[in-house]
Amino acid sequence: MSLADALSQPDRTAEALRAAQLYYVQDLTMEAIAQELHTSRSSVSRLLGYARESGLVDIQVRSPHDMPSRLEAEFRDRFGVTAHIVPVPDHTSDIDRLERVALSAARFLGSVFDSNMTLGLAWGSTVSAVARHLTPKRTHNSQIVQLNGAANTRTSGILYASEILHRYADAYGAYAQQFAVPAFFDDPSTKLALWRERSIRRVLEIQRRMDVALFGLGSQLSGVPSHVYVGGYLDDSDFEALASAGAVGDVATVFFRADGSWRDIPFNNRASGPDLDVLRGVSRRICVVAGAAKVPPLLGALAGGLISDLVVDEGTARAAIDQHDAQR
Repeated sequence: MSLADALSQPDRTAEALRAAQLYYVQDLTMEAIAQELHTSRSSVSRLLGYARESGLVDIQVRSPHDMPSRLEAEFRDRFGVTAHIVPVPDHTSDIDRLERVALSAARFLGSVFDSNMTLGLAWGSTVSAVARHLTPKRTHNSQIVQLNGAANTRTSGILYASEILHRYADAYGAYAQQFAVPAFFDDPSTKLALWRERSIRRVLEIQRRMDVALFGLGSQLSGVPSHVYVGGYLDDSDFEALASAGAVGDVATVFFRADGSWRDIPFNNRASGPDLDVLRGVSRRICVVAGAAKVPPLLGALAGGLISDLVVDEGTARAAIDQHDAQR
Protein backbone atom coordinates (compact mmCIF):
# COMPACT_ATOMS: atom_id res chain seq x y z
CA MET A 1 0.00 0.00 0.00
CA SER A 2 1.37 3.38 -1.00
CA LEU A 3 0.25 6.92 -0.32
CA ALA A 4 -0.66 7.21 -4.00
CA ASP A 5 -2.91 4.13 -3.65
CA ALA A 6 -4.48 5.67 -0.56
CA LEU A 7 -5.25 8.88 -2.43
CA SER A 8 -7.06 6.80 -5.05
CA GLN A 9 -9.46 5.61 -2.31
CA PRO A 10 -10.61 8.96 -0.85
CA ASP A 11 -13.50 7.59 1.23
CA ARG A 12 -11.46 4.95 3.02
CA THR A 13 -8.52 7.33 3.38
CA ALA A 14 -10.76 9.94 5.01
CA GLU A 15 -12.09 7.33 7.45
CA ALA A 16 -8.61 6.07 8.25
CA LEU A 17 -7.35 9.61 8.79
CA ARG A 18 -10.25 10.38 11.11
CA ALA A 19 -9.65 7.17 13.08
CA ALA A 20 -5.90 7.91 13.32
CA GLN A 21 -6.51 11.44 14.57
CA LEU A 22 -8.90 10.20 17.26
CA TYR A 23 -6.56 7.39 18.33
CA TYR A 24 -3.11 8.99 18.13
CA VAL A 25 -3.90 12.67 18.67
CA GLN A 26 -6.97 12.67 20.91
CA ASP A 27 -6.08 9.46 22.78
CA LEU A 28 -9.50 7.83 22.40
CA THR A 29 -9.86 4.09 22.86
CA MET A 30 -10.80 1.93 19.89
CA GLU A 31 -14.18 1.28 21.47
CA ALA A 32 -14.85 5.03 21.77
CA ILE A 33 -13.73 5.55 18.16
CA ALA A 34 -16.00 2.73 17.00
CA GLN A 35 -18.96 4.43 18.67
CA GLU A 36 -18.11 7.81 17.15
CA LEU A 37 -17.67 6.38 13.65
CA HIS A 38 -20.67 4.04 14.02
CA THR A 39 -18.62 0.99 13.21
CA SER A 40 -17.07 -2.03 14.94
CA ARG A 41 -13.87 -2.18 16.98
CA SER A 42 -12.32 -4.57 14.42
CA SER A 43 -13.08 -2.07 11.64
CA VAL A 44 -11.29 0.64 13.61
CA SER A 45 -8.29 -1.67 13.99
CA ARG A 46 -8.23 -2.22 10.22
CA LEU A 47 -8.49 1.52 9.58
CA LEU A 48 -5.54 2.21 11.88
CA GLY A 49 -3.54 -0.52 10.12
CA TYR A 50 -4.42 1.04 6.76
CA ALA A 51 -3.27 4.45 8.04
CA ARG A 52 0.14 3.05 9.01
CA GLU A 53 0.64 1.00 5.84
CA SER A 54 -0.32 3.88 3.52
CA GLY A 55 1.98 6.38 5.20
CA LEU A 56 -0.79 8.50 6.73
CA VAL A 57 0.73 7.70 10.13
CA ASP A 58 4.44 7.46 10.94
CA ILE A 59 5.13 6.02 14.40
CA GLN A 60 8.40 6.82 16.16
CA VAL A 61 9.61 5.64 19.56
CA ARG A 62 11.80 7.96 21.64
CA SER A 63 13.10 7.20 25.10
CA PRO A 64 14.17 10.12 27.32
CA HIS A 65 16.70 7.76 28.92
CA ASP A 66 18.38 6.89 25.64
CA MET A 67 18.49 10.15 23.64
CA PRO A 68 21.16 10.25 22.53
CA SER A 69 22.34 6.79 23.51
CA ARG A 70 25.82 6.21 24.81
CA LEU A 71 27.03 4.87 21.46
CA GLU A 72 25.48 7.75 19.55
CA ALA A 73 27.21 10.20 21.87
CA GLU A 74 30.51 8.37 21.43
CA PHE A 75 30.22 8.54 17.64
CA ARG A 76 29.52 12.25 17.84
CA ASP A 77 32.48 12.87 20.15
CA ARG A 78 34.98 10.70 18.26
CA PHE A 79 33.97 11.23 14.64
CA GLY A 80 31.76 14.32 14.55
CA VAL A 81 28.86 12.45 12.93
CA THR A 82 25.23 11.95 13.89
CA ALA A 83 24.74 8.24 14.48
CA HIS A 84 21.38 6.50 14.51
CA ILE A 85 21.95 3.24 16.37
CA VAL A 86 19.55 0.39 15.56
CA PRO A 87 19.14 -2.17 18.37
CA VAL A 88 19.65 -5.65 16.86
CA PRO A 89 20.29 -8.86 18.87
CA ASP A 90 23.82 -10.20 18.44
CA HIS A 91 22.59 -13.58 17.16
CA THR A 92 20.66 -11.99 14.26
CA SER A 93 21.70 -13.16 10.78
CA ASP A 94 23.46 -10.71 8.46
CA ILE A 95 20.44 -10.62 6.14
CA ASP A 96 17.97 -9.82 8.93
CA ARG A 97 20.42 -7.35 10.44
CA LEU A 98 20.59 -5.46 7.15
CA GLU A 99 16.80 -5.43 6.82
CA ARG A 100 16.34 -3.94 10.27
CA VAL A 101 18.95 -1.26 9.67
CA ALA A 102 17.50 -0.57 6.20
CA LEU A 103 14.05 -0.04 7.72
CA SER A 104 15.42 2.60 10.11
CA ALA A 105 17.41 4.21 7.29
CA ALA A 106 14.30 4.45 5.10
CA ARG A 107 12.39 6.22 7.86
CA PHE A 108 15.26 8.59 8.52
CA LEU A 109 15.63 9.40 4.81
CA GLY A 110 11.94 10.25 4.65
CA SER A 111 12.42 12.83 7.40
CA VAL A 112 15.35 14.43 5.55
CA PHE A 113 14.42 14.39 1.86
CA ASP A 114 11.79 16.88 0.74
CA SER A 115 10.59 19.06 -2.13
CA ASN A 116 13.11 21.00 -4.25
CA MET A 117 15.89 18.58 -3.32
CA THR A 118 18.20 16.25 -5.22
CA LEU A 119 19.02 12.85 -3.76
CA GLY A 120 22.12 11.02 -5.00
CA LEU A 121 22.07 7.21 -4.83
CA ALA A 122 24.99 4.81 -4.95
CA TRP A 123 23.37 1.60 -6.16
CA GLY A 124 24.15 -1.61 -4.30
CA SER A 125 22.81 -4.22 -1.88
CA THR A 126 22.36 -1.77 0.99
CA VAL A 127 20.61 0.99 -0.96
CA SER A 128 18.41 -1.67 -2.55
CA ALA A 129 17.44 -2.94 0.92
CA VAL A 130 16.52 0.59 2.04
CA ALA A 131 14.31 0.93 -1.05
CA ARG A 132 12.17 -1.98 0.14
CA HIS A 133 11.13 -0.03 3.24
CA LEU A 134 10.49 3.47 1.89
CA THR A 135 7.38 5.22 3.17
CA PRO A 136 5.70 7.16 0.34
CA LYS A 137 6.00 10.92 0.65
CA ARG A 138 4.73 13.45 -1.86
CA THR A 139 7.40 15.95 -2.92
CA HIS A 140 7.58 18.56 -5.67
CA ASN A 141 10.41 19.54 -8.01
CA SER A 142 12.65 16.83 -6.58
CA GLN A 143 14.95 14.41 -8.36
CA ILE A 144 16.92 11.23 -7.76
CA VAL A 145 20.29 10.94 -9.48
CA GLN A 146 22.40 7.82 -9.95
CA LEU A 147 25.94 8.40 -8.69
CA ASN A 148 27.87 5.69 -10.52
CA GLY A 149 27.54 3.61 -13.65
CA ALA A 150 26.41 0.00 -13.53
CA ALA A 151 27.57 -1.58 -16.80
CA ASN A 152 30.26 -4.27 -17.00
CA THR A 153 31.41 -6.87 -19.52
CA ARG A 154 28.46 -9.14 -18.65
CA THR A 155 25.55 -6.72 -18.47
CA SER A 156 24.50 -3.14 -19.14
CA GLY A 157 23.42 -2.93 -15.48
CA ILE A 158 20.51 -0.74 -16.58
CA LEU A 159 17.77 -2.97 -15.20
CA TYR A 160 19.46 -3.41 -11.82
CA ALA A 161 20.31 0.24 -11.23
CA SER A 162 17.10 1.51 -12.81
CA GLU A 163 14.89 -0.61 -10.56
CA ILE A 164 16.58 0.79 -7.44
CA LEU A 165 16.48 4.35 -8.74
CA HIS A 166 12.81 4.23 -9.67
CA ARG A 167 11.75 2.78 -6.30
CA TYR A 168 12.98 5.99 -4.70
CA ALA A 169 11.55 8.16 -7.43
CA ASP A 170 8.13 6.49 -7.14
CA ALA A 171 8.13 6.75 -3.35
CA TYR A 172 8.84 10.49 -3.41
CA GLY A 173 7.16 11.48 -6.66
CA ALA A 174 10.58 12.55 -7.96
CA TYR A 175 12.25 12.54 -11.37
CA ALA A 176 14.83 9.77 -11.87
CA GLN A 177 18.10 10.68 -13.59
CA GLN A 178 20.07 7.63 -14.71
CA PHE A 179 23.80 7.53 -15.38
CA ALA A 180 24.29 5.18 -18.33
CA VAL A 181 28.05 4.59 -18.20
CA PRO A 182 30.27 1.64 -17.18
CA ALA A 183 30.94 1.10 -13.49
CA PHE A 184 34.64 0.94 -14.35
CA PHE A 185 36.37 1.97 -17.56
CA ASP A 186 39.05 -0.22 -19.11
CA ASP A 187 41.11 2.87 -19.93
CA PRO A 188 41.17 6.08 -17.82
CA SER A 189 41.54 8.14 -20.99
CA THR A 190 38.18 6.80 -22.22
CA LYS A 191 36.56 8.08 -19.04
CA LEU A 192 38.18 11.50 -19.43
CA ALA A 193 36.94 11.75 -23.01
CA LEU A 194 33.40 10.71 -22.10
CA TRP A 195 33.35 13.14 -19.16
CA ARG A 196 33.77 15.96 -21.70
CA GLU A 197 30.51 15.06 -23.44
CA ARG A 198 27.71 17.50 -22.71
CA SER A 199 25.18 14.76 -21.91
CA ILE A 200 27.52 13.32 -19.27
CA ARG A 201 28.54 16.72 -17.93
CA ARG A 202 24.86 17.47 -17.33
CA VAL A 203 24.54 14.46 -14.98
CA LEU A 204 27.84 15.27 -13.28
CA GLU A 205 26.55 18.78 -12.61
CA ILE A 206 23.37 17.38 -11.04
CA GLN A 207 25.54 15.20 -8.81
CA ARG A 208 27.56 18.22 -7.72
CA ARG A 209 24.36 20.03 -6.72
CA MET A 210 22.77 17.20 -4.73
CA ASP A 211 21.40 17.99 -1.28
CA VAL A 212 21.42 14.45 0.11
CA ALA A 213 23.55 11.42 -0.72
CA LEU A 214 22.57 7.90 0.35
CA PHE A 215 25.10 5.09 0.18
CA GLY A 216 26.35 1.87 1.69
CA LEU A 217 29.98 0.83 1.98
CA GLY A 218 31.42 -1.82 -0.30
CA SER A 219 33.32 -4.63 1.40
CA GLN A 220 34.75 -7.81 -0.05
CA LEU A 221 34.14 -9.68 3.23
CA SER A 222 30.55 -8.63 3.93
CA GLY A 223 28.04 -11.29 4.99
CA VAL A 224 25.58 -9.78 2.52
CA PRO A 225 27.86 -9.53 -0.54
CA SER A 226 28.47 -6.07 -1.94
CA HIS A 227 27.15 -6.13 -5.50
CA VAL A 228 30.26 -4.58 -7.01
CA TYR A 229 32.43 -7.40 -5.61
CA VAL A 230 30.27 -10.32 -6.76
CA GLY A 231 28.51 -8.94 -9.84
CA GLY A 232 31.32 -9.39 -12.35
CA TYR A 233 32.71 -5.87 -12.05
CA LEU A 234 36.17 -6.85 -10.81
CA ASP A 235 38.56 -9.58 -11.95
CA ASP A 236 41.55 -11.12 -10.14
CA SER A 237 43.96 -8.47 -11.37
CA ASP A 238 41.62 -5.74 -10.13
CA PHE A 239 41.45 -7.31 -6.67
CA GLU A 240 45.24 -7.57 -6.61
CA ALA A 241 45.62 -3.91 -7.59
CA LEU A 242 43.19 -2.80 -4.89
CA ALA A 243 44.90 -4.92 -2.24
CA SER A 244 48.29 -3.53 -3.29
CA ALA A 245 46.93 0.01 -2.92
CA GLY A 246 45.62 -0.76 0.57
CA ALA A 247 41.93 -0.24 -0.27
CA VAL A 248 39.52 -1.32 2.47
CA GLY A 249 36.22 -0.39 0.85
CA ASP A 250 34.40 1.86 -1.58
CA VAL A 251 31.62 4.40 -1.89
CA ALA A 252 29.88 4.39 -5.27
CA THR A 253 32.79 2.36 -6.74
CA VAL A 254 35.43 4.86 -5.57
CA PHE A 255 37.90 3.11 -3.25
CA PHE A 256 39.57 4.40 -0.10
CA ARG A 257 42.08 3.24 2.51
CA ALA A 258 41.80 2.76 6.25
CA ASP A 259 43.06 6.30 6.86
CA GLY A 260 40.44 7.74 4.50
CA SER A 261 42.88 8.57 1.69
CA TRP A 262 41.83 7.82 -1.87
CA ARG A 263 43.27 10.32 -4.37
CA ASP A 264 46.41 8.31 -5.20
CA ILE A 265 44.69 4.93 -5.63
CA PRO A 266 45.30 4.30 -9.36
CA PHE A 267 42.17 2.18 -9.79
CA ASN A 268 39.97 5.20 -9.02
CA ASN A 269 41.03 6.75 -12.33
CA ARG A 270 38.82 4.12 -13.95
CA ALA A 271 35.85 4.49 -11.58
CA SER A 272 32.61 6.17 -12.64
CA GLY A 273 31.61 7.25 -9.13
CA PRO A 274 31.90 10.87 -8.02
CA ASP A 275 35.13 12.39 -6.82
CA LEU A 276 34.98 11.92 -3.05
CA ASP A 277 35.60 15.63 -2.61
CA VAL A 278 32.23 16.11 -4.34
CA LEU A 279 30.65 13.73 -1.85
CA ARG A 280 32.26 15.52 1.07
CA GLY A 281 30.67 18.76 -0.14
CA VAL A 282 27.13 17.38 0.22
CA SER A 283 25.39 18.69 3.32
CA ARG A 284 23.67 15.38 4.24
CA ARG A 285 25.73 12.26 3.57
CA ILE A 286 23.74 9.31 4.86
CA CYS A 287 25.72 6.10 5.21
CA VAL A 288 23.92 2.83 6.00
CA VAL A 289 25.99 0.02 7.52
CA ALA A 290 25.12 -3.43 8.89
CA GLY A 291 27.44 -6.23 9.96
CA ALA A 292 30.85 -6.49 11.60
CA ALA A 293 32.58 -7.08 8.25
CA LYS A 294 31.80 -3.45 7.43
CA VAL A 295 33.84 -2.09 10.36
CA PRO A 296 37.11 -1.52 8.39
CA PRO A 297 35.41 0.41 5.54
CA LEU A 298 33.28 2.28 8.08
CA LEU A 299 36.34 3.49 9.98
CA GLY A 300 38.00 4.44 6.67
CA ALA A 301 34.95 6.40 5.52
CA LEU A 302 34.78 8.17 8.88
CA ALA A 303 38.47 9.01 8.68
CA GLY A 304 37.91 10.45 5.20
CA GLY A 305 35.04 12.68 6.33
CA LEU A 306 32.61 11.00 3.97
CA ILE A 307 29.73 10.65 6.44
CA SER A 308 27.48 13.19 8.15
CA ASP A 309 24.71 10.79 9.25
CA LEU A 310 25.24 7.13 10.02
CA VAL A 311 22.54 4.47 10.36
CA VAL A 312 24.14 1.36 11.87
CA ASP A 313 23.27 -1.65 14.00
CA GLU A 314 24.34 -1.63 17.62
CA GLY A 315 26.83 -4.50 17.35
CA THR A 316 28.67 -2.97 14.42
CA ALA A 317 28.71 0.43 16.12
CA ARG A 318 30.18 -1.07 19.25
CA ALA A 319 32.83 -2.99 17.27
CA ALA A 320 33.78 0.18 15.37
CA ILE A 321 34.26 2.15 18.60
CA ASP A 322 36.33 -0.65 20.15
CA GLN A 323 38.55 -1.02 17.06
CA HIS A 324 39.03 2.73 16.75
CA ASP A 325 40.05 3.03 20.40
CA ALA A 326 42.40 0.04 20.12
CA GLN A 327 44.22 1.63 17.18
CA ARG A 328 44.87 4.91 18.98
